[in-house]
Amino acid sequence: MAKKLKVTQTKSIIGQKWDMKLTVKALGLHRIRHTVVHNDTPQIRGMINKVSHLITVEEVK
Repeated sequence: MAKKLKVTQTKSIIGQKWDMKLTVKALGLHRIRHTVVHNDTPQIRGMINKVSHLITVEEVK
């Protein structure tokens, strides 16, 4: 079974570069404290690494 990642936006995207705003939107996050669950793939990990200062990540079993 594939691992899942619980991604939560913790900081605002206001004042961030446009590519970081698009990355947060691509992760499916819409506002602060919004949480989504994604499969643990290299593509998702890359997006998480790019905006790691704006989000928190937890592994879901």
